Amino acid sequence: MENNLKFPKGFYWGVATSSHQVEGDNHNDWTEWEKKNADRLAKEAKNKWQKWQQEKFPEMFDPQNYISGRACDHYNKFEEDFDIAKQLGHNAHRFSIEWSRVEPEEGKFNGKEIEHYREVVKALRERGIEPFVTLWHWTLPLWISERGGWANKDTVEHFLKYVFKITHALNDVKFWITLNEPDDIYAFDAYFVGRFPPQKKSLIKTIRVLNNLIKAHKKSYKIIHQNNSSAIVGFANNVINFEAYKNRFLNKIMKIFADYFWNFWFFKKTFGYHDFIGCSYYHHNRINFGYKKNENKNISDIGWEICSEGIYHVLKDLKKYNLPIYITENGIADVKDEKRADFIKEHLRWIHKAISEGTDVRGYIHWSLLDNFEWDKGFGPRFGLVEMDYQTMERKIRPSALEYKKIIENNGII
Repeated sequence: MENNLKFPKGFYWGVATSSHQVEGDNHNDWTEWEKKNADRLAKEAKNKWQKWQQEKFPEMFDPQNYISGRACDHYNKFEEDFDIAKQLGHNAHRFSIEWSRVEPEEGKFNGKEIEHYREVVKALRERGIEPFVTLWHWTLPLWISERGGWANKDTVEHFLKYVFKITHALNDVKFWITLNEPDDIYAFDAYFVGRFPPQKKSLIKTIRVLNNLIKAHKKSYKIIHQNNSSAIVGFANNVINFEAYKNRFLNKIMKIFADYFWNFWFFKKTFGYHDFIGCSYYHHNRINFGYKKNENKNISDIGWEICSEGIYHVLKDLKKYNLPIYITENGIADVKDEKRADFIKEHLRWIHKAISEGTDVRGYIHWSLLDNFEWDKGFGPRFGLVEMDYQTMERKIRPSALEYKKIIENNGII
């Protein structure tokens, strides 16, 4: 594809993080789950990962790899991290607020923690970086999880009180993301396949959770606009490029089914309660009389096929909704930083093509600023533009981050 691709004026360039993955020293349902499952995850690694992956991530056999602990200590080092983001030219930063910090007990909001997040927003603004704030990125306060989490209809009202408190306190924030990947990742992994906490494998509970998350988003949307009429509100949706191989009839039927239930169902159920579309893209999925029939000629460290063209197709699919689109996540596990620069450039080329054909994409937020705690995979996968030494907490800018900086400075690919 060609060079000299300019992006629209005012385009947002940045990175994303989430509280549990970078802050450190959280106390929520995930931290409890980690303690109970670390030994199991370490033992299962031998059968779960291929030999070449085991050699890249030998820490996968250590139970401590699956304990978030200090993570990146971003809670204390956020100003240092934002200095790096500014140095790299970013003008947008997506982060999440940790509900368990703000409301560790029902109705008892911690003013000190709310002030902490005020300081986070202030630090970003002082560096000329626009905050994109996520209200919920999968973790729950213990008192919520002990009552059934999102499977309990009362969680909706508890969440709304938290949303009101935060958005009232941070009423100068423009961009709000209510929920991160609520249906296709959270509900599916936590309740349908039972991989994530609370590991309550149940179709009935999956449906109940989805319905509660739909209510939570719609009501949160109204609350945020009550607190700030100029707020821009959406949710982050994990979108997959499903390909019907050779357009065979059965493959096309399977693609229609997958697109509807994975990519668009939650969005349609909450239609009318979005000011933008948050598009998180990582995956291509070739359908050939079955799902996940990718060729896998070029893959990331965790075995995900790299298919930059896929982002073009999902953006074209989203165009019909006539809403601004922000790429809320797009990244690669690449410990040696061998593929990340090309990964970014090639995805941006296809994003630009979608824009040139009338799709209203207004920002690209890469995953992630820092190497971080990758949930049930632990610290092994390295997604960061900035390399983390988890022993010393030293940050080291990777070469790919500097390539991304050049793109940002040119507002395009030269």
